[in-house]
Amino acid sequence: MMNVTVDDGPEGALAIRRAMAADAGALSAFAATVFRETFAPDNDPMDMQSYLTDAFTPEKQAAEIADGSCVCLIAEVGETLVGYALLRVEARDQRDPSEAHPVARRVELQRFYVEHAWHGRGIAPRLMAACVDAARTAGGATIWLGVWERNARAIRFYVKQGFTDVGSQEFQLGADLQTDRVMSRSVALLR
Repeated sequence: MMNVTVDDGPEGALAIRRAMAADAGALSAFAATVFRETFAPDNDPMDMQSYLTDAFTPEKQAAEIADGSCVCLIAEVGETLVGYALLRVEARDQRDPSEAHPVARRVELQRFYVEHAWHGRGIAPRLMAACVDAARTAGGATIWLGVWERNARAIRFYVKQGFTDVGSQEFQLGADLQTDRVMSRSVALLR
């Protein structure tokens, strides 16, 4: 289990850890709140409600936490949940019989949320570093994500974290078919 504690701030130490089954309810409420605060101003309320009703239920969060192909990380300051990330590790690829080592896994960063009140306090870079470490530990060579093409703040952050734009994919938000930019980076240690 990953447990990382980094420097103390006025509110306490930032701790990043793997989520446990008991976290599902709090994680569900947190994720829905941050998603709504981030995307509701630019989307139809019906589409938002449709997506939120399915995406962040306590049962779905519990299933993701229990899923062996997922790594769910929680960032806390004291007892306060301030961020979370969900990574999905691809199944081990078949190796080419002519190669001695299996092909490295790709890891998708499916969710990466930091509560708005904690923006600009260094939480996001530390949580991203934990995600990259988790991807590397899982045997990943690359980590990739989809980010809404209209979320300029997130795109700038990902670029600062070493991600590059490699294409696009569709994202269904209720009845609205949107476009996400696909971004990727190596999990190798950056110098």
